Amino acid sequence: MEQVFEKETLISLLNSGNKAAVKSQVESILPSELAEIITELPEGMQVFAFRCMDREKSAQVFELLDLNIQKNLLDILPHRQVALILNDIAPDVRTSILESLPADIINRHLKLLTQKERLIALKLLGYPENSIGRLMTPDYIALQAAWKVKEVFNFIRENGEETESLDTFFIVDDKGRLVDDITIRQLLLADPESKIGEIADGKFISLNVTDDQELAIEEFKTHNKSSLPVIDASGVLLGIVTIDDVLQVAEEEDTEDIQKLGGVEALEEPYIEASVKTMIQKRSPWLVVLFIGELLTASAMAYFEHEIARAVVLALFIPLIVSSGGNTGSQAATLIIRAIALGEVTIRDWWRVMRREILSGLFLGLILGTLGFLRIAIWQGVSGIYGEHWFILGLTIGVTLVGVVLWGTLIGSMFPIILKKFGVDPATASAPFVATAVDVTGLIIYFSVAAVMLKGSLL
Repeated sequence: MEQVFEKETLISLLNSGNKAAVKSQVESILPSELAEIITELPEGMQVFAFRCMDREKSAQVFELLDLNIQKNLLDILPHRQVALILNDIAPDVRTSILESLPADIINRHLKLLTQKERLIALKLLGYPENSIGRLMTPDYIALQAAWKVKEVFNFIRENGEETESLDTFFIVDDKGRLVDDITIRQLLLADPESKIGEIADGKFISLNVTDDQELAIEEFKTHNKSSLPVIDASGVLLGIVTIDDVLQVAEEEDTEDIQKLGGVEALEEPYIEASVKTMIQKRSPWLVVLFIGELLTASAMAYFEHEIARAVVLALFIPLIVSSGGNTGSQAATLIIRAIALGEVTIRDWWRVMRREILSGLFLGLILGTLGFLRIAIWQGVSGIYGEHWFILGLTIGVTLVGVVLWGTLIGSMFPIILKKFGVDPATASAPFVATAVDVTGLIIYFSVAAVMLKGSLL
C-alpha cells in the first residue's frame, strides 16, 4: 500500500509541475521502488522525474530500468543529463545498452563520455585488445554531400568545440557510411555556394575497427595524414584515429620491443613507477630461462672435459669464442627484429636474409678469426707461451671463430623470422636469449674443431 501511495503522490506532484516538491518526494523513495514507479509513467512524466533527481540517484534509478525504457530515455532526456547518466552508470550496464543500439547511435553516445569512461566502454564493447577500436575517438565532424560549403562552416562553428581534429572532415551518407573525406584546405579554397559532393574526389583511406593498432602506424607513415577514419564491416563511420594517439602507440611498441630485447617482459607502467615486486616478476622469468640455458653450457664443457684436461690452453679461449658468437648473434637479431618492425623484412624474405647473413657471417668470422690467430702469433713471438704447436692452435682458434660467428649470425637472423611465422612477437628473440643459445652451440663447435685439428699434437 505504501508504494501505491508513493506512486499516486509522485504522479500528483508531477502533474502539478512543482519541481521542488517532486525533488523532495523522489529523494525519499528508494531507487528500486522509484524505478518501478517510473516504468509505469508516461514519457513526459519520466523526463520530468529524472530532471528532479540528483546526479547519483538518477544513475541508480536508470540502471534498474528495463532496457527498452533506458534506450528511449536516452533519446528524450536533455543532452546534458544523458551525458551524466552514461558516465555514472556501471560499465557493464552501459555496455548492454550500447550493444543494442545501431552503430551511428553508439558513436553519438560515445562522444558524451569522458576519456576514461570512453576507453572502458570501447574495451567492453568487444573490440579486441590492441585493436584500432580501442584507440579511436568518436569526436569528429561528419558532413553530408548535399551541404553547401558555407553551411559546412556554420556547422563546424556550432559543433567543432569538442572535436579532436579540425584538419580533416568526413562525408557520410544517410546511413552513416563513410563516403569520402575532405580537408580544411579544400573547403577554404572552394566556392561557398558549391556542394561538398562536388569538390570531393571519392578517394579516401580508412581503418577497420578490428584492425591491429600497428596497421594504423603504417598507414600514417604511408599517407602523411593527421587523422584517419575508422569504420566497421558495413562501412559505417565509428570514429577517427589521430596522429598523436598513433605516436603514443608507436612509442609504447618501441619501448616494449626494447625491453624484450633486453630479456625483460614488457612493463605496463613507467620504470620509476613500477614497484620492486613488479620488476622482479618481469625480470625473473627470462633470467631463469637464461640460467637454465647456461647450465647447458656447463654440460657441454663437462662433455669435453677430457679434451680440456689434455690441453688446458683450450680453456683460456672459451670466453673469446662464446662472446664472439653471442655478440654477432645479438647484432643479427637486433637488426632483423627492427627490420621486421619497420616492414623492411617479411617472412617471405627469409632466404634473402639467410644469404646475406651467410656472407656477412663468413666475412665477420674471417676478420675475427684473423685477429684471433694474430693474437696467438704475437703472444708466441713475445713470450713463447703456446709452445711448439702454437701455429695449429692459432688455426684452430681462427677456424672456430669463423664457424661460431657464422652460426651466431644465422641463429640471430633466422630465429626472429621463425617466431614471426608462428605469430610470436619477434622481440622475444632477445639478445640475451640468442647469446645464450650461441654460447652452448659455440662450445660444441669449438671443441669439435679442436678435436679434429689438434689430434696428434695437443690432443
